[in-house]
Amino acid sequence: MEKIIRIGMDTSKHVFQLHGVDAAEKPVLRKKLRRKEMIDFFRICPPTVIAIEACGGSHHWARLLTDLGHEVKLIAPQLVKPYVKRSKNDAADAEALCEAMSRPTMRFVPVKAADEQAATMLVGVRDRLIRNRTQLANAIRGYAAEFGISVAKGLAHIPLLLERTQSDETVPELARALFASQAEEYAQLQEKITDVDARLMAWQRADERCKCLNTIPGIGPIGAALLIMKTPAPELFRSGRQFAAWIGLTPKDHSTGGKLRLGRITKAGDEALRAVLVAGATTVIQHARRHGKTSPWLAELLNRKPSKLAAVALANKMARIAWKLMVTGESYNAKYASALMVGAT
Repeated sequence: MEKIIRIGMDTSKHVFQLHGVDAAEKPVLRKKLRRKEMIDFFRICPPTVIAIEACGGSHHWARLLTDLGHEVKLIAPQLVKPYVKRSKNDAADAEALCEAMSRPTMRFVPVKAADEQAATMLVGVRDRLIRNRTQLANAIRGYAAEFGISVAKGLAHIPLLLERTQSDETVPELARALFASQAEEYAQLQEKITDVDARLMAWQRADERCKCLNTIPGIGPIGAALLIMKTPAPELFRSGRQFAAWIGLTPKDHSTGGKLRLGRITKAGDEALRAVLVAGATTVIQHARRHGKTSPWLAELLNRKPSKLAAVALANKMARIAWKLMVTGESYNAKYASALMVGAT
């Protein structure tokens, strides 16, 4: 068999499809292996370059294959799709990965360490707990309204609502018992969220980059943590504009024939990161309006555009500044604050 210079590997839970080529770009390896067989194969295979689609479990396999002496490159699924020929199957996906990896302009996903994945898991667990708490709070409000009991908006009023359901004699005994069960579940969720928040803040205090990003107006502790966790290699982006485009904060481009046509934001990249930045920008705008202090750039933008659109534009600026600080290691200062408000890149 000719020396294999490149292998594309399509992964799943138990089956792995390999497609390898030699120096003449001729296919010399087409093999389907089970999990143990795949590990044994690469343990004796001469060191080579392996392409894997960036998905669940791909970082684990990348670390394992790297320890075996191979070079692993992760590729985003949307960048592999154009190279799939005709019908989609495991063999075609593996061949597409092998072909996509050979392109000189291909962009690759950096491999995360196990500790980095654990930190990302921390934010994911927090997000799920908050969604569960919101769902439970809405359910409690809905059930209480059926018995004529209501309180003001906000999670801070949920304990008061639960107390009123227990003290109101018009509420049937069965309903009071169910409200008590929901109160216990709500308290447990609050306790878990508090514990996760404490772990997240401890992780953030131990990371100097998080401390720096946290000083940018509108970023906040959660935004700073997400920026560090989701972009372990910010230097791979050529500019802050490309970084903002990766997050999905730039408009879609449908230009042709020299005519510029820009649409809504692409919403590409990580949804949680984009949502946190937009929420932070919205808070900055609300604070500026409440206190009557805003920059000329932001004031002019708010006069021309709706608040939500202005928040997206401000989130774009925040992302660019965050990228600059992550790449250079500099501290946030008035220079970057000025860039944020006047629209400099």
